[in-house]
Amino acid sequence: MFALFLLGCKTQQTITATGALNSNLTARQLIRNNHRNATNFKTLVAKVKADYSNGNSSKGTTISLRMEKDKTIWMSAPFSMAKVLITPKKVQFYNKLDNTYFDGDFKLLSDFVGTELDFGKVQNILLGEALYELDKSDYIASTYQDSYLLEPKSQQALFEIFYLMNPGHFKMDSQQFAQPQDNRILEIDYKNYQKVDKQTLPQNIKIIAVEGVKETTIELEYKSVVLNEKIRFPFRIPSGYKEIAIK
Repeated sequence: MFALFLLGCKTQQTITATGALNSNLTARQLIRNNHRNATNFKTLVAKVKADYSNGNSSKGTTISLRMEKDKTIWMSAPFSMAKVLITPKKVQFYNKLDNTYFDGDFKLLSDFVGTELDFGKVQNILLGEALYELDKSDYIASTYQDSYLLEPKSQQALFEIFYLMNPGHFKMDSQQFAQPQDNRILEIDYKNYQKVDKQTLPQNIKIIAVEGVKETTIELEYKSVVLNEKIRFPFRIPSGYKEIAIK
């Protein structure tokens, strides 16, 4: 059910220029530029078009997304038929279509994408930031097609990481994580970015989670974004709903 939510302006402008690659830039310089361009806001409100497919079925909806940076992520389906509330401590959601709810940790989301998640990682996905902290001393830089490629100096056999960085604004073009032994792949592609109040934010995101022969795809399009307005996060699990148990 959470797949229905993974993702729902004042001065909104699509960024089309990619910039020229400079093969002389080091990993340290790329990471420094990435940190300089990290998003900086207090609150975010957006309408997000979300399309979900797992090979057997597909769904689409428009979601209301609200975020207080580093504190709260809130999502609501049309007519409040389902809501999600994510904080650094827990994940909660309810679904009026089948009278179920969840109130627990991040295992549900981690199992869904095949990679361990926490609040910061979920927020980073939504904002085009690196899923894992970029340490200047641990990465090597090269180029791949129209992007800079960052990868750890020593890739782990059980968990491989690749970051493709945009040469224009140094945000992520793609993040790719592979667990070969478990036949798991998570790929997060950022097709377009937009400028909103001088902040560079994703406009189109495509998330692909593969486990064995099963593939799940979520495509997100931010239709409107407003920053730094006063917002609320109304959320209350209705009484009488059945709790979803995660083993």
